[in-house]
Amino acid sequence: MPRADARASTQESSPRPGKALALFAAVAAAALPLRAEAQEPREFPSQHGPLRVETLATGLEHPWSAEALPAGGVLVSERPGRLRIVRDGKVSKPLAGVPKVAEQGQGGLLDIALDPGFAENRTLYLTLAARGEGGYGTALVRAKLAADESGLTDVKELFRMNKFTGKGQHFGSRIAIAPDGSLFFGIGDRGEGDRAQDAHDHAGAILHINTDGSVPGSNPYRGGTDGLAEIWSKGHRNPQGITFDPKDGTLLTVEHGARGGDEINNPQAGHNYGWPVITYGKDYSGAEIGEGTSKKGLDQPLFYWDPSIAPGALAVYRGTMFPEWDGNILVAALKYQLVARLERDDSGAIGSEERLFDGEFGRIRDIVVALDGALLLVTDEEDGALLRVSKGTPE
Repeated sequence: MPRADARASTQESSPRPGKALALFAAVAAAALPLRAEAQEPREFPSQHGPLRVETLATGLEHPWSAEALPAGGVLVSERPGRLRIVRDGKVSKPLAGVPKVAEQGQGGLLDIALDPGFAENRTLYLTLAARGEGGYGTALVRAKLAADESGLTDVKELFRMNKFTGKGQHFGSRIAIAPDGSLFFGIGDRGEGDRAQDAHDHAGAILHINTDGSVPGSNPYRGGTDGLAEIWSKGHRNPQGITFDPKDGTLLTVEHGARGGDEINNPQAGHNYGWPVITYGKDYSGAEIGEGTSKKGLDQPLFYWDPSIAPGALAVYRGTMFPEWDGNILVAALKYQLVARLERDDSGAIGSEERLFDGEFGRIRDIVVALDGALLLVTDEEDGALLRVSKGTPE
């Protein structure tokens, strides 16, 4: 089975004659509120006891990201370019003011991150695929959620990658907010692996900017000529998960490999994580990639999968609902449609893995620890769902 993020179409789609009515119906439906389909909660076994999974919403079109709002409800992005709020079993109509996105291959409206002061300032950040000179690329914008939650205001683009291409894969891109409030986010190699080794190209990198779009003083190339100022680290194939451990501030990322070689990394300023010079994966044809699995000057991953699980996002669990998971890394997976729970020892080294919900819900794109310690998941399907995972009935 090929990896789930591989070989997405890079061609623009346009309606053929005779499909105008169907297109109109789809557009009209997208503008309407949705109702969550009533479904009975299900329970699943795990190593630490049963888990309860509730469906909070269905009918979402390729949902990509979810964020729990402080006042209740969940903000969800849909890849075609819509934001909706799920609350009390209802899904809002699309919010107004969302910036135009390029729904191209794997690209579209991608991640959401709430500012640490969101409850007061209502500020949030989005990553998206944009159209520009040369084709398509990844951008990051800042906006505010209106007080009545009807739409976005004060929308401003903070960052746009420097080289666009017609390819439709490996846009990244999730956002992690550092303890000092600055923004870290990843962009994939855009399907052109050598770009991940070019320090004058934003592709294949973890980027770091301030909330006004300026460059932090801690960036390795700031003020120099050896690389672009926004770059934090290079050699990443397609990082689609990024987070800070809430306990100690450790930055962690997870990225797609090719046929094997999905990686968890701890990106350090100015370091290079190897793609495509070193990798634990092979090409989809079965051919070898690069120079092997190690090379002097290139960092090794903390953990890797072979075969690939196609990771969509990751979180470090520091919630109260599952104290037995404290410090565990949780990874959403597309290919095997599961959540991987990775235990860590006192040094932070990753040990055993437990796989949850294997094949039960579809392609799991995002995983978020909610305010009450439950997990929120979204499934990247045409009829996608928002799920909540909590403690099951004790055995």
